[in-house]
Amino acid sequence: MSDSAQWDLAPASARNMGLLVELRWIAILGQAITIWVAEAALHIVLPLAELLSVLALLALVNGATLMLGRSRIGYSYIELLAALMIDVAALHWQLYVTGGATNPFTFLFLMQIVIGAILLHPRWSWIIALIACLDVGFLSFHYRPLRLPAEWASEPFRLYLDGSIICFALIAVLMVFLVVRLDQNRRSSDNALSMLRQQAVEEHHIIRMGLLASGAAHELGTPLASMSVIVGDWARHPAITAADDLADEVTEMQAELARCKVILSQILMSAGEVRGENPAVTTLRGFVCDIIDDWRQRCGPALQFHDALEDNPAIVSDPALRQVIGNVIDNAREVSPHYIAVHARVEAGALVLEVLDRGPGFAAQMLADFGRPYTSSKGRDGGGLGLFLVTNLVRKLGGTATARNLLQGAEVTLTIPLAALAFPETNTETHEPMTAPISLRGPKALPT
Repeated sequence: MSDSAQWDLAPASARNMGLLVELRWIAILGQAITIWVAEAALHIVLPLAELLSVLALLALVNGATLMLGRSRIGYSYIELLAALMIDVAALHWQLYVTGGATNPFTFLFLMQIVIGAILLHPRWSWIIALIACLDVGFLSFHYRPLRLPAEWASEPFRLYLDGSIICFALIAVLMVFLVVRLDQNRRSSDNALSMLRQQAVEEHHIIRMGLLASGAAHELGTPLASMSVIVGDWARHPAITAADDLADEVTEMQAELARCKVILSQILMSAGEVRGENPAVTTLRGFVCDIIDDWRQRCGPALQFHDALEDNPAIVSDPALRQVIGNVIDNAREVSPHYIAVHARVEAGALVLEVLDRGPGFAAQMLADFGRPYTSSKGRDGGGLGLFLVTNLVRKLGGTATARNLLQGAEVTLTIPLAALAFPETNTETHEPMTAPISLRGPKALPT
C-alpha cells in the first residue's frame, strides 16, 4: 500500500470531520453575534447581504456533511483539506469586505493553521499555512474599507484594540474546545486499542486451549479405540454371553466408550475454527426449537420457551453454535434448576436469544469481566471458560453476548446476525449457489 493510501485510511478521520463540523457551527454562531453587535451596538455599516450569505453557505456545507456522513466510515486527507479550505475561503471573503488586514479578526487565520497542523498530515497542513499567509498578504493591500461612524472614525486604533480583545477571547475558546475534543478522541482511540489488545489476549487463550484440547483428544483416541475393540471381543465371548450380569456390564461399557468418542469429537470440533464439521440446513425456528427440545429432555418443565420469531429464514445449523447456546442454558440450570426461561426473537436483522434464571445473579466483578477467561464464581480451577468461549464465538459471528442482573436472577443475551447464519440462495434454473458457500466466521471486518 502506498503512503498516500495509508493516510487516506486514517482511523480517526470520521471523528476529525465531526470536529470540523462542530467548530464551524461555533464559528457561524460567533460571527452572527459579532455582526449583530457591530450593527446594533457599534453602528458600523456592514455589507450584511454578503456576510450573511457566507454564514448560510457554511451552514449548508455542515448540513450536507452530516447527511452524507451517515453512510461514510471515514474521510481521506484530501476531503479534510477541502473542508478546511472552505473555511479559509469563507474567512478570506468576510475579511475582504470588512476592512482586510485592518480587521483584527484577521488573526483567526492562525486558528485555521493550528487546526490544519493537528488534523492533517504535514504535507497537507503546510498547504493551509501557505494559503493563510498568502491571504493575509493579499488582504493587507486589497480590501474594502469599513464605513465607520464618526465616533469611531476619529479613533480607528481604539476599535482595532477592542476587536483584538474579542478576537483573542474567541481564539482562546476555540483552542480550549479543540484541545478538549482532541483529548476525548484520543481517549476513545485508546479505549478501542485496549479492547483490541484484550481481544488478542483472549484469542491467544483460545489458541492455547485449542492446542491442548486437540492434543489431548488425539492422545486419548488411540487407547479408547483399543479398549473399544477389546470390549467388543468380550461381548462376543461365550463366557460373557452366558452370564447375563456380565453381558449387561459389557454393554454398558460399550455405551460409555461410544459416549467418550462423541465427547472427543466435540472437543476436536471446538478446538478448530468457528465452523462446523457437519453443518446442516434448517430454518431459524427449527434450529432454536431443536435446541430447546434437546434441553427439555434434561430440564423438564423447568425450561420455558417464549417463541417470538416472526421471520423464519433458511440457515445453516452448526454444532459449535448449538454447543455455546447449550452452555448458557446449562449455566442457568446449574444456578436455577427449577426455572429457566428462553426468549427468542428477530430484531434488526439478528437473532436475539435471552436466557433468564432465578439464581443469585452475577457478582459486580463478574459483570465487569463478563466473557473473559477464568472469570467464574464456581470456585474451581479453570472455571469461566464456558462463557469465555460463548462470548468469543458469538463475537466471531459479528454478534454480542451480554449479561445483566434482574430483580430476581440474571439474564444473558446473545445477539447473532442472521447474515452470519444465512443459507446461500440457489438459482432455480441452474441449481447453483447464487452466493459463496457459507462459513460461520462472521461478517468481514470494515477497513480501518
